[in-house]
Amino acid sequence: MKEIVVASTNEGKIKEIRAMLNEIGIDVKSIKDVFDEEIEIEENGQTFKDNALIKAQTVCNLIHKPTLADDSGLEVKAMNGAPGIYSARFMGHDTSYDIKNQAIIDAVQGKEREARFVCAMVLCIPNEEPIFIEEYFNGEINDKIEGENGFGYDPIFYVPELGKTSASLTLEEKNQYSHRAKALKKLYQILKEK
Repeated sequence: MKEIVVASTNEGKIKEIRAMLNEIGIDVKSIKDVFDEEIEIEENGQTFKDNALIKAQTVCNLIHKPTLADDSGLEVKAMNGAPGIYSARFMGHDTSYDIKNQAIIDAVQGKEREARFVCAMVLCIPNEEPIFIEEYFNGEINDKIEGENGFGYDPIFYVPELGKTSASLTLEEKNQYSHRAKALKKLYQILKEK
């Protein structure tokens, strides 16, 4: 397998996946590279795994090429696991992450700060059973927005063992610890064995 299409338009996500899979000679394309116009995929699953499968299967069926999708998000213990599968849509698609991040900081004030990123990854290969992987990145909600790297909720996701937020990590550091990096490492092993 020399090429995988990622069923995403999220540049941050594609950059992380490309950094990992280029190392093993797999060319990573986004759906912007294979479709002339934007395709709408309704993510109406009940879990991260459901949504990843919907995205991967939809694109794979359209292009008949190996397609990778991940559905990931932040689960905050004090918020009963929210924003969870609604992480991208939390407070509305058009709400900036600065506002979303501050709302989460405010919501956990004086409460349990435990949180985790979840990544459910699905690789659909034409005429084969889908490959499922789920991984986690454990941490806590920081008391302020901090760091210039990463995207989304990275500036408020504090990693105690590293003493900084995910947005303060270099891409190389993040690719050693993050939920997506762990899932990609498992995928890498599976692809090597194929």
